[in-house]
Amino acid sequence: MARRRGHGGWRVLAWGWLGVLLLLGGGAAWLQHLGPLAPPRPPLAQAAPLPTPAPAPVPVVQAAPTAGLVAAGTQTLPGAIAAPDPALLEPSTTFPGGMLPRIGPGGRLPLRAYAAAAPPPDARPRIAILLGGIGMSEADSGEAIRTLPPAVSLAVSPYAWRPEKLLEDARAAGHEILLALPLEPERYPLDDPGNHALLTGNLAALNHQRLEWALTRFAGYVGATGALNGMRGERFAAAAELMGSVLRELAARGLLYIDPRPGAPPPPIAVGRSVDVVIDEPAVRTEIETNLARLEQVAHDRGAALGLAGVPQPVTLDRLAAWAATLAARGFVLVPVSALVQPAPADGVAHQ
Repeated sequence: MARRRGHGGWRVLAWGWLGVLLLLGGGAAWLQHLGPLAPPRPPLAQAAPLPTPAPAPVPVVQAAPTAGLVAAGTQTLPGAIAAPDPALLEPSTTFPGGMLPRIGPGGRLPLRAYAAAAPPPDARPRIAILLGGIGMSEADSGEAIRTLPPAVSLAVSPYAWRPEKLLEDARAAGHEILLALPLEPERYPLDDPGNHALLTGNLAALNHQRLEWALTRFAGYVGATGALNGMRGERFAAAAELMGSVLRELAARGLLYIDPRPGAPPPPIAVGRSVDVVIDEPAVRTEIETNLARLEQVAHDRGAALGLAGVPQPVTLDRLAAWAATLAARGFVLVPVSALVQPAPADGVAHQ
């Protein structure tokens, strides 16, 4: 009897292990059917708050007839410069797609249409600042537009790469614009005004072609200057016949000319004048402040003065902004460059 009970116990134990094995095998098959477990999800990061949508910009329609004012629906934004007016442009035959400035219907002159607004003349001496080198460094040019008073005029390089945004910002801020001409400087070729420079050794036809190239680089300027990235075109300007051709072309197109050579005589043909003081040579804080004091003295003695800064370096922009902020307290008024030139004759061309 004892032996029979022992065999029965082993039988029960075997059937039990067989059941366990069947369960394990079935579970493995089922897990294989389900596939591998998905990896655990990372904890959700806290979502950043959505930015508040900015209000839609008010469309501005620029009107050319009134310098210094821009129509914007029922608003009037003071200080902005008129956008380029198709009536003051004509196509270039030398550079397809390029547009040249011209005197418009009724004798409208670019030098008036794109001039910045100036305060009425009063007893205070008037000072204008022309800042060159605009367009060669986007960061420095943008800083100049943002930080300097609107009355500061800007000379934009024809070599500027896609200057449209800078020009748009400058006009919106109220800065009038001049075109910087690449004229042969005194120390050429050590100082190089670029591969489109007007040179004393060029044929007249080549210089005229290069002048037209510069004039088509952008639109909406009151005139031109020989101040290009710290150079001043002395050697070309001293060649009376060559420079006379340039001035006649500018005058015929209703543009003014600013001679960047301190103390040079007024342009004999085009509307314009020369600068009185170069502010940033050298571009050192103490020297800049000394030159600004000289500029004030010239304005005090003559009633008006024009200063030139060749390049928008940070130290120059900082000193100009600080100086301009206290200018009125010292009895002077800051005006755009166009306010210091003689008015053009009725036919739009200055005569000798």
